[in-house]
Amino acid sequence: MTQVAESRQASAGPTAPGGSESVGHWINGARSAGTSGRSGPIFNPATGSIARQVDFASVADVDRAVAAAAAAFPAWRALSLSKRTEILFRIRNLVEAHRRDLAALLTAEHGKVPSDALGEIARGLENLEFACGVPQLLKGGFSEQVSSGVDVYQIRQPLGVVAGITPFNFPAMVPMWMFGNALACGNTFVLKPSEKDPSASLLLGELLAEAGVPDGVFNVVQGDKVAVDRLLEHPDIAALSFVGSTPIARYIYETGTRHGKRVQALGGAKNHMVVLPDADIEMAADAAVSAGYGSAGERCMAISVVVAVGGVGDSLVSAISERLPRIKVGPGSDASSEMGPLVTREHRDKVAGYLDSGPAQGATLVVDGRSDASFGGAGFFLGPSLIDDVTPDMDCYRDEIFGPVLGVVRVDTYAEALALVNDNPYGNGTAIFTRDGGAARQFQFDCNVGMVGINVPIPVPVAYYSFGGWKASLFGDTHMYGPEGINFYTRAKVVTARWPDPGTSSVDLGFPRTR
Repeated sequence: MTQVAESRQASAGPTAPGGSESVGHWINGARSAGTSGRSGPIFNPATGSIARQVDFASVADVDRAVAAAAAAFPAWRALSLSKRTEILFRIRNLVEAHRRDLAALLTAEHGKVPSDALGEIARGLENLEFACGVPQLLKGGFSEQVSSGVDVYQIRQPLGVVAGITPFNFPAMVPMWMFGNALACGNTFVLKPSEKDPSASLLLGELLAEAGVPDGVFNVVQGDKVAVDRLLEHPDIAALSFVGSTPIARYIYETGTRHGKRVQALGGAKNHMVVLPDADIEMAADAAVSAGYGSAGERCMAISVVVAVGGVGDSLVSAISERLPRIKVGPGSDASSEMGPLVTREHRDKVAGYLDSGPAQGATLVVDGRSDASFGGAGFFLGPSLIDDVTPDMDCYRDEIFGPVLGVVRVDTYAEALALVNDNPYGNGTAIFTRDGGAARQFQFDCNVGMVGINVPIPVPVAYYSFGGWKASLFGDTHMYGPEGINFYTRAKVVTARWPDPGTSSVDLGFPRTR
């Protein structure tokens, strides 16, 4: 039995009301029960039943985690780059070795099918691999002889204790987006994962401990708004990263910066996929289905609007609707399942509501996912759904649905399609499908969106670029992970050095200048 397996078996946590396991915190290198007396249910989305409870942190719990991180910071910051890199490589290898354990937790608590869950782990690993290059990433600059006998150089140093608040839809990948770079740069970290699927965060804590991360360097506090607000207000936290909806992202950014923190807060999205008349319709339909219904549409980079340009609407809608009955919807425990349930019953019902409001406002419901009876009424399932003749004034266009509902807007010209993309308050991701290189080049130049795909429906950047949108999809000055992540988790210090002969020293009250 591995050290991690022994730890999980020995510290499963106290029993919650009803006999289910209670998921607690990870503070100062060990699992820790909460002290607030408050908890929330963790559902199995495939069955609709409560699988366990999660402890909600009190202010005192958060303070303990931050205190542990603050105490661990001086030694972690002083650790050599080569030693930190060695630990990061071990983290990467342990996550890889336990990728199926992590994926199983995602399937159990989020509802992702195994292939989707394993894909999430793989993209998180890319970010850990990027962080393993920290000796190169933290190289500064040096200018010799800027003035007589004077050299100037810049170094990047860690901020201190930093925090991350992560969403339910990627409970393993998004934490790895954050803590990989944060720890590599010499910071200590406090994670507040989603209370809907928190167990992956504790397994990550155990893997980091096995990799040699010292106690207190990585901590996890579970919880709700009490924990979030304390992290935002805590005077010992220097920076905070967030991924979630736009209203909460705005709150996180405004509250955190008001308390003197550096904040990057990624908000919502309404991602358009523009299909030009020259596009390969079959390829575009494959892409729309893959990007619209993968992970049950619970992705901030999911395509939620297809913009059919210049008369391709009928053939495109037909091609998409033909594919939907072939998607196998079911629990992750079924190896043949391609799309799982939504995360909670309330969320499923909210998403399903757009299948009523869309037609009521003039759209055409082409495929109704509620009509699929194969789920037997159990779990939080909704089949792939397609709404045609959507217009920008409809709720199903204006809102970020975050579920397996794809809308089709029909326009006559490229200019109209571009206006839809640019007039939308979100600017997270977009895509264009065309065989015309000039049109694609013009689109990437014209669109006011942070991430653009050309014949690629989900343009999530690889780990050595940075992730983030524009407009109401991002609050803060920097995108997440990659080079901008390194900048976010460090601050620059410029040193001007001179080692003169004491005999040449004199008083000079003039403004310093190069000579």
